[in-house]
Amino acid sequence: MVASASPSLGHPADSSTARPVGSPPAASPARRQDHEASPERIAELGATIANRLTENGAEINAINLQTRLLSFNAQIEAARAGAAGASFGVVASEMITLANRTTEVAADLQRETGGAVEELNRISRRLTTEVRGKRLADLALTNIDLIDRNLYERSCDVRWWATDAAIVDALARPSPETAAYAASRLGVILRAYTVYFDIVLVDASGVVVANGRPETYASQGSRHANAAWFTASHRAVSGDDFGFEGPMRTPLAGGASTLMYSCRVAQNGESNGRGLGVLGIVFRWDALAETIVKATPVDAADKPFTRACIVAPDGRVLADSTGRALTDTLRLPNQARILAEPKGFHELDINGVPHLVGHAKAPGFETYTTGWHALVIQRRRDAR
Repeated sequence: MVASASPSLGHPADSSTARPVGSPPAASPARRQDHEASPERIAELGATIANRLTENGAEINAINLQTRLLSFNAQIEAARAGAAGASFGVVASEMITLANRTTEVAADLQRETGGAVEELNRISRRLTTEVRGKRLADLALTNIDLIDRNLYERSCDVRWWATDAAIVDALARPSPETAAYAASRLGVILRAYTVYFDIVLVDASGVVVANGRPETYASQGSRHANAAWFTASHRAVSGDDFGFEGPMRTPLAGGASTLMYSCRVAQNGESNGRGLGVLGIVFRWDALAETIVKATPVDAADKPFTRACIVAPDGRVLADSTGRALTDTLRLPNQARILAEPKGFHELDINGVPHLVGHAKAPGFETYTTGWHALVIQRRRDAR
């Protein structure tokens, strides 16, 4: 594959406690810390209000029942007292009227506020979905943007280093001396660029003639004529193009997870000169990708229920906060539709459990894009 712009590749998955009437009130919302202001807190308050209305309505009814019993007894005693108890009988009768009116007011209050509380709960549920969903989509975009920006630099590195005089000379005038000098030059580069496992110089037949860390990786003499990263650059007609392969596990890095970037080495280091061979850089993929997905900034309480991953267009998992990179293929409901969007969030049932999924497609940086996707998959709080 030759790429001058975009090389492409291929689950994890609030309730409130009512207090007895007359007990000390819970902490006032005004006393809550700012960081507790959230859609979940709105739902919690709505549930608290609904519970308190139900409890108070029941207590009012109990009090009214006692009041009616007392009034009934008072009327009996007033009747026994005859004329002397007439005025007391009037008071007892008014007590019943007052109890009935209190019951009506309590019923009206519950009926009128019940609809408002239910609407508040609907709003809070919608806010929970939208606020959290947009947040997850933003996190996904940040993750894939960081990767695109970083890998753009890798495509620049290999094209620049392929013009180094020592590297060109080792292929133009092959000898143990020129190869040793090229290896020393590559070693200097590696000491400054710790994001690479190694850098390999390969002749036109696909054989490694020098590498920057021969003491760690015995790559010299190994053959890579059929590797995608080699063939892409070997067939290129310009040094402005680059080859790419990965993520993969390669013996060039002792089986570690890598990305390979490559560029043709041309006569005199000229972009359009005669091709002499290929320079390949062995990038530490896990050091970048696993760090990014595992450091996705979600709340500590959400961390155990969140999966952040980078996937290829075919769903192959390239990086994963749950440790399934290069061994898993993502299969979500409506996955094709989700991955077709530049950015968004979706409510999905994954294995029967409701989740929120934030997604972002690689936006690209300068002339480069991986074409990959980032997802942040989080089990809904109301499903835990």
